Amino acid sequence: MRLKLLVAAAPLVLLCACAGAPPQGQIARSQIEPNSISPYGMFLAGQAALNDGKSGDAARFFDQARGHPEADVVVAERAFLAALLAGDIEKAAQVAPTGEDASEATKRLGKLVQGVEAIAEGKGKIAQPALTPDSVAFPHRPAAALLAPWAAALNGDVEASLTRPVVRNDRLVEYFGQLGQAHLFERAKRYDEAETNFKALTGGDDPAELAVLAYGAFLERRGRRPEAVELYDLALGREPASVALKQSRLRAAAGKAPPAPPTIREGAAFSLLAPASNMIQAKQTQLALAYLRLVLRLDPKRDEAWVMVGDVMQAAGDTEAARAAYGKPKPGSPEYGAAQAKLAWTYQSAEDPETAIKLARAAASAGDPDARLTLADLLRANERYEEAAQLLTGLINEDKSPDWRLYYARGVSLERLGRWSEAEKDLQAALKIRPDEPELLNYLGYTWIDRGERLKEALAMVEKAVAQNPRSGAMIDSLGWAYYRMGDYKTAIQKLEQAVELEAGDPDINNHLGDAYWKAGRKDEAAFQWRRVLTLKPDAKIRAEAERKLASGAGPDSLPAVARQ
Repeated sequence: MRLKLLVAAAPLVLLCACAGAPPQGQIARSQIEPNSISPYGMFLAGQAALNDGKSGDAARFFDQARGHPEADVVVAERAFLAALLAGDIEKAAQVAPTGEDASEATKRLGKLVQGVEAIAEGKGKIAQPALTPDSVAFPHRPAAALLAPWAAALNGDVEASLTRPVVRNDRLVEYFGQLGQAHLFERAKRYDEAETNFKALTGGDDPAELAVLAYGAFLERRGRRPEAVELYDLALGREPASVALKQSRLRAAAGKAPPAPPTIREGAAFSLLAPASNMIQAKQTQLALAYLRLVLRLDPKRDEAWVMVGDVMQAAGDTEAARAAYGKPKPGSPEYGAAQAKLAWTYQSAEDPETAIKLARAAASAGDPDARLTLADLLRANERYEEAAQLLTGLINEDKSPDWRLYYARGVSLERLGRWSEAEKDLQAALKIRPDEPELLNYLGYTWIDRGERLKEALAMVEKAVAQNPRSGAMIDSLGWAYYRMGDYKTAIQKLEQAVELEAGDPDINNHLGDAYWKAGRKDEAAFQWRRVLTLKPDAKIRAEAERKLASGAGPDSLPAVARQ
């Protein structure tokens, strides 16, 4: 039996193309010295490095190729893009193509880069006209619109800086434009108008955390700490695990100095985070990385951006760059726990669990709950369930309103330790807090199904999970396994075949499909599935099951019977 724990992956998306290690006998592109190859070879090496997500290497190759007398506009465009993705914004701004032969897409991005570089250098007279709606076109208009008020402020144009940006039918610009306007009203000492915006953004039942943090800091700066504490308390009621809210609440309650209003560079950097996130969600990850590099040119201490860069680079296969980015947030930063967690998981993914756990222990030693939860997750991933359960018990006991994920994680650990009655209580406690959570519904439902318990209730739970995640092979497998346990082998095969199509390399799903084929009298197909299981690196238990079914000739009937209800 293999219980399904659907672990959320840290990386968000993949870059356009990524490749693994070079085949044996080849030299890694990053080891090639630019001066050792021809200009055309440098172009090819640069393009390959860019496709691999190695933007630093690509920048070196393209810059060398660009300096050759025969270099054309394509080389120039690639040199610009590589410099941008590598984070050399000053260089990218200098080499941004502007000629008639350059592609319109590259020229549009180049104008945005030059506008940001002007802000970074404090050149308001250049930045403001560079970021007007007429200067920067699709798809960068939302980014330019959000930057424009900050460029105007830099240029001393107060009236223009207080004009809220508008892009038709763009709710992102509407929301973040209002937030930026609130900060700029405060900068202009027009506090009532600033507060009107902050109140509008934090009204409703579930305001965004970033707006709450911004309004709370504003109240603290205005000497209204009790109101700030009340605002933070309301938000913590909705998000009790938020490190940033907890830190802000402690600061305000202790009467410590509030954070200063954002500088022009900081405000401009923050305004670009939203378009970067939007690009990631749209799977436009090269543009997302470009925007994140611009954010960090304006505000190198913007830790959210470093974590997002790490996510993109890890997804692209550039683990070294990802680790460097995750290492940027320092202790005390609200992003530190998340960054250290992601850093530790890069080592776990690289099959170096000792380093992963060592890093997680170091981060957890300061007592940060998120860091301790990461350590517990890594311990579970390495089958150290007893230690994980103890750590999770401490976290649960310390929290007046424990997060559902704590109960869930401890329940999984206890189940793996064979302490089912305790595990079941934890999983049900988690489900009571989060009754519609598909991961929970699937895990508890599958466990009951595999144990032959509460089958009708478990089937309904798994159906609810699948309705929310219709492309999840693991959840559809749970559904098929429920029908198998209930004796409906025809439906079980339909569902399990669908699950195998979605996750062809999963040994447990293939094992289940073999059992269903056997029960339906399709014994040759069953044997094929079990033999396939043995090629998919199953765990010891699944391997032993498959081997026993093949050797005995009795299929799943050779295994110990499971009680049915």
